[in-house]
Amino acid sequence: MKVTIPVWDLPHRLFHWLLAASVTAAYITAKIGGELIDWHGRLGIFILGLLVFRIVWGFIGSKQSRFVTFFPTFGRLSAYLQGRWQGIGHNPLGGLSVLALLLALSVQVGTGLFANDDIAFEGPLFQFVDKAFSDKLTGWHNSTVNVLLTLLGLHLAAIIFYRWVKKTNLIVPMLTGKKAIPIDLAAIAAPHPTPAAGAVRFILSLLISSSVAWGVSGGITQLYQATAAQHQAQQSAQVNAGF
Repeated sequence: MKVTIPVWDLPHRLFHWLLAASVTAAYITAKIGGELIDWHGRLGIFILGLLVFRIVWGFIGSKQSRFVTFFPTFGRLSAYLQGRWQGIGHNPLGGLSVLALLLALSVQVGTGLFANDDIAFEGPLFQFVDKAFSDKLTGWHNSTVNVLLTLLGLHLAAIIFYRWVKKTNLIVPMLTGKKAIPIDLAAIAAPHPTPAAGAVRFILSLLISSSVAWGVSGGITQLYQATAAQHQAQQSAQVNAGF
């Protein structure tokens, strides 16, 4: 007998589908290039915000979204491979895939912030490193995309495998947030936080992620320029006072 219970909270699902759409769009704009390269940069900053949100949500979100719930320890991986693992969210291999994707995307976004194309595009943090180091990071940004594409391919293959071989649909729960599970597993499911608590956590995560995205999209540069101008003005005042 099975029961349907909530598994994935709304912020988790929004993150998942927004990330899928933005990564796809970022890849397409990079391949087309030209005038769309600016949109590639904007999408990169948006993806950065999503990643920061997911990291924060991995600590304060609902039970199934928290890293501690699905972190692929040796014991969990061993139990899963031996058919002894029980759970309702990410299985240990799925958890390993999630962490690998987050890491690969973080590398892509992190290197892209300092990248340049020797023509018209410069990452938002390009001015904080020298050209040689930017060129090196640009090379990493271009080469590690193959790692990311491989991980995404494995992710899609796993979804297809579960759908057609194990007869488990992984897409519907990520759309609806609900999943049908054996009744004996329902006892380990933690209830979602109250709407008020969930809203506070969501707003906090959103504030942190949007602040980071704002900072790298121009906020840090503006603060840096303002500080530099203030420092220069102070030096000028000291020189004038000396005369």
